[in-house]
Amino acid sequence: MAHAAPASGVRTRTPSARSRTPDVFSERTHRAAAWATPVALGLVYGYWVAANNRSGGPITGWNLLLGFVSALVFAALWRGIHALAPRMRREVHALLWTAFAGCAFGFLYSEAGAAVLRSVGMSLAVSAGVFVTLFYRFYTHEDAAGNRIR
Repeated sequence: MAHAAPASGVRTRTPSARSRTPDVFSERTHRAAAWATPVALGLVYGYWVAANNRSGGPITGWNLLLGFVSALVFAALWRGIHALAPRMRREVHALLWTAFAGCAFGFLYSEAGAAVLRSVGMSLAVSAGVFVTLFYRFYTHEDAAGNRIR
């Protein structure tokens, strides 16, 4: 099949320039989002843990403490993994996020009053899905040498 040749004088764009989306936010916005995202996710997670723990009962001081400590730990781990994981190979990168997601889900599920074996089984099932999804994503966004395609 024949293809049209580019006209003379017309500049052709490189593949990376064509596929890259424009960055519409400033560097300051990206720095703020790097801290606001784990804090917001941590607060949602902490509230969810506290709500599961109290099972519809009254809100107590210990319940609030559990929620805030869970939020703090979740946000700190999320921020640390987010900073550390991109420097790793795609397999380890996916495993690190998988372990985080599995542990976070397992703890959340166990706070709802489920048995230990059921919590472990459910968190392993969630972890398997997260691993398959992330490995596929990282595998398709790296070249053969393991460098990220940006």
